Amino acid sequence: MSEPQEQDVSPSPEKNPRDWVTGDEPMTGPQSSYLHTLAQEAGENVPDGLTKVEASKKIDELQGRTGRG
Repeated sequence: MSEPQEQDVSPSPEKNPRDWVTGDEPMTGPQSSYLHTLAQEAGENVPDGLTKVEASKKIDELQGRTGRG
């Protein structure tokens, strides 16, 4: 009987937001909620009308500033 082979279960690499097919769509509800939480902690306002890509970049920026990243 052979032993089962180990499968690579490492997480898949994240896709660059610039490459998102739906990146120009409005940010999602979860993005908006998390972004507003981070912005409040950072003492910032969230601009209206962000796209998914713009929201993702702002989240990354604010995570770095608030230590949540």
